[in-house]
Amino acid sequence: MTPTTLTPQIDFQPPTPMSHSETSGNSIRLGDWIFRGLTLLFALSILAIAAGMAWQLFHSSVLARRAFGWAFLGKKIWDPVAENFGALTFIYGTLVSSALALVIAVPLGIGIVIFLAELAPRRLSETCSFLIELLAAIPSVVYGLIGIFFLVPLMRQVVQPTLAGTLGWLPLFQGPAYGVGMLSAGIVLAIMIVPFIATISREVLLSTPRELKESAMALGATHWEVVRMTVLPYARAGILGSIFLALGRALGETMAVTMVIGNRPDISASLFAPGYTMAAVIANEFTEATSDLYVHTLIEIGLILFVITILVNGIARLMLLRLKTS
Repeated sequence: MTPTTLTPQIDFQPPTPMSHSETSGNSIRLGDWIFRGLTLLFALSILAIAAGMAWQLFHSSVLARRAFGWAFLGKKIWDPVAENFGALTFIYGTLVSSALALVIAVPLGIGIVIFLAELAPRRLSETCSFLIELLAAIPSVVYGLIGIFFLVPLMRQVVQPTLAGTLGWLPLFQGPAYGVGMLSAGIVLAIMIVPFIATISREVLLSTPRELKESAMALGATHWEVVRMTVLPYARAGILGSIFLALGRALGETMAVTMVIGNRPDISASLFAPGYTMAAVIANEFTEATSDLYVHTLIEIGLILFVITILVNGIARLMLLRLKTS
């Protein structure tokens, strides 16, 4: 009997070809990576554009910073002949006109959106919403022309004399009625930013869950109480976001404000007095700047406007984050 030899048994199996589903899966993963890379590139381009703008503004205003330093922010003088410049009057005009616009536009916009979202019939709500979106698409120069030919005469002949006669004991409503001035600029800006507040806030209010409103009504709340205690608290983050978006638009508006604000670099307590904004002075005087210091000064005003806009949006993000966490 011959001994049997124990040899290891190796089962060799040739590699099976990749199935159609696996090939399709790899191609899908490759497509996902390409899609992810492209979208990441697009997202990073925003950071690159913002950083490039900030660097260009900072680099192109170096002569003004060397000449005036931080005192540039607190000086009211604007003398191109003597090349003595300060930005305080323009910062004041920008902030006051934008604040006036918000004071007028916020209650108006929220009132409009509550009616359209909660009270108006569906067809009327859709028609008014379309008209509001149409207002947002009108160029700012058209608003400026309407301001010159309609708003300024109305302010000079009716509104400002009436306010001076009734509220003239306040410094805000004293002085001659020019028609053009800070109040007119605030009204034009308010008309321009109302569509931003109304359009975004309407979508937020419409997203309120129906069950939430029906629960409040089942507890005996009136329609007004449902809006005040349920709808507005639910949508307050979105409404606040729309207000800050509108404020950003008001801070940077140029053409319409330039046509009705009066363009006088002065600070006055009266809302009837002419003023000036940062965007307006850049648009008006950039082509007249004959020296490097003059050009760098106007660019530094643009840099200040850029920083103010970034700060406003940063504050808005912090407030929205706080609302979300609370």
